Amino acid sequence: MSDARVLICFATVLAAVSLVAAPARAQRSCASLSSLRLPHTTITLAKFVPAGPFTPPPSPFGPSRPVDLPAFCRVVGVIRPTSDSHIKFEVWMPAKGWNGRFQQLGNGGFAGSIVYSLMIPALRQGYATASTDDGHTGGGAPIWAIYHPQKVIDFGYRAVHLTAKDGEAIVRAFYSHRARWSYFVGCSDGGREALMEAQRFPDDFNGIIAGAPANSWTHLMAGFVWDEQATLDNPASYIPASKLPLIQAGALAACDALDGIKDGLIEDPRRCHFDPASLECKGPDGPDCLTAPQVEAVEKIYAGPKNPRTGKQIFPGYEPGAEAARADWPFWITGKAPGKGEQLFFGNGFFADMVFKNPKWNFRTFNFDSDVRFADAKLGPILNSANSNLLPFKARGGRLIQYHGWADSAIAPLSSVGYYESVVAVMRSHLPRGADALRETQSFYRLFMVPGMGHCGGGPGPDVLRTEAGSGLVTALRDWVEHDTAPDKIVGTKFVDDNPAKGVLRTRPVCPYPEEAKWTGKGNTNDAANFVCALPDASLLVR
Repeated sequence: MSDARVLICFATVLAAVSLVAAPARAQRSCASLSSLRLPHTTITLAKFVPAGPFTPPPSPFGPSRPVDLPAFCRVVGVIRPTSDSHIKFEVWMPAKGWNGRFQQLGNGGFAGSIVYSLMIPALRQGYATASTDDGHTGGGAPIWAIYHPQKVIDFGYRAVHLTAKDGEAIVRAFYSHRARWSYFVGCSDGGREALMEAQRFPDDFNGIIAGAPANSWTHLMAGFVWDEQATLDNPASYIPASKLPLIQAGALAACDALDGIKDGLIEDPRRCHFDPASLECKGPDGPDCLTAPQVEAVEKIYAGPKNPRTGKQIFPGYEPGAEAARADWPFWITGKAPGKGEQLFFGNGFFADMVFKNPKWNFRTFNFDSDVRFADAKLGPILNSANSNLLPFKARGGRLIQYHGWADSAIAPLSSVGYYESVVAVMRSHLPRGADALRETQSFYRLFMVPGMGHCGGGPGPDVLRTEAGSGLVTALRDWVEHDTAPDKIVGTKFVDDNPAKGVLRTRPVCPYPEEAKWTGKGNTNDAANFVCALPDASLLVR
C-alpha cells in the first residue's frame, strides 16, 4: 500500500474514532449557552447541574421529588414564533458519557407541561433529551385556546417542531458537533405528535415511536361525546362500575378461546362476536344482568360513532375483553360515577373551548354530521396527523414503530389499524403493479397491536414491551435506524400485580401487524418461547 493510501486510511480511522469519542466530553461550558442566538428563542437558563439529587419543577405528569441524576447541562428556553406564542422547552445534556443521540419526548392529553418524568430516564441512558409544554401552561381544560388560534397551532404541531430544531442546535453548540441520530418518542397525544412529525416534518428525526396515537383528533373527540351521550342522555343507560366485571366475563366467555387458548385475553377482538344482549335482565334489574338501556349503551360503545346522515363511521368503537380493568372503562368511559369518565373531560373541553369557544356548550346538543364537519374544517388541518403519505419520511431513511393496546379505552385501537392500512394503500398506489405494498411499508414502518393492553400500558395483557434481548422499544428503534435490523417481534411481559418485584405472570410475542402470536400447541402458554408469529385466517376477521 502506498504512503498516501496509508495516510488516507489512517485519517479515516482517526475521524471515525473522534466521532465516537467526542460525545464523551463537552466542548463548551454550559453557562455560555445562555448567549446562544436561535430564531424566535430566548434562553432563560443555562446551568450545570452536578451529579446527585435533582428536584424537577412541579408537573401534572409526575411528582416533583428529588431524583438522582448524572451531571448534566440544563437549558431552559422560550420560543415565540408569533406575538401570541409562548412555547417553553428544556434540553438536558449529559456532562459526560453522552451516547451521541438526541431523544425528544412527546406530551399527553392537552399538554401544558414539560414532561420531566420521561426526560429523567432518557438522561440516565446517556441521551441528550428535550421536552416542551406545547405552548401553554396547565394540563386542565383547554380554556387557553379560546381566542388564541396561534396557541392552538403551537399545540397542534409548531411547538414540537421548533423544539426539535432548537434542541438540535443546542446540542450541536454544547458538544461542538451535532447528534449522530435523533429520535422522538410519544404516546397518546405524544403519539399524535409523533405521526405529525413523520408526516409534516420528515427531516426532524431519524426514528420515531408512536404509541396509541390520537392522530384523528377531531374524530376521537367526537367519539368521546358519542360515549357520553350513550351513557348519560338517558340516566337509565349509565353502567355502574359494579356491572363491568359482568360485561368483561361475558366477552371472555364468548371470545377468549378463539385463538386456541384460554388465558383471559382476546388475541384479536375483531373476530369476537360477543352480543351484550345476552346479559339482558330477564326480570327486574340486578347485579348479574344489564337493563335494556344499559345493553343499548354497551352496543353503542362497541359500535362507535356514525354519521346519522351518511351512515359513515366517524371513529371506531372500543373492543371487548377488558371492560373491568381499572384503567380501562372505569377510568375512561363510565367513571366512578355518572359524568366522571375521563373521556367526558376531553370531549367536552375540546368542543366547548377549542371548537365552539363556549364554556356553556352542552354535549347533548352535538350533531354527529354538521358539528363533526365543522370541527374537521376548523381544526383538522392543525390537529389531525392522519396524512397517509409517509413517502418523504421513508425517502429520508426514517424508521417508525407504532404500538397500540387492543384493550385501549381511550383511543380506539382500530384507529391505528385503519391508519396503518391506509399507509399501505398509499404505498401500493406508488408501486409497480404486483409489488408487495405491505413488505415495502414494513421496510420502514411497523405496527404492533398488543392483546389486552390498555392506553399506553396497563390492562390484563403483556404491557411491558421489550426486545427479545430484554431492551426497550427505543433500543429496538435504534437497532433498526442505525443497523437496519428491523424488529420482527416484540416481547410483551405481564408482571404479577404489575409489580416486577413479584415476578413474571406471562410473556407473549407481539408481532408486526398483520401477523399475530400463535401458540405452537406445546409448552406453557404463559411463555413467549412457545408462540410463533403468523398471519391470521382472514375469514375469522370478518365482522
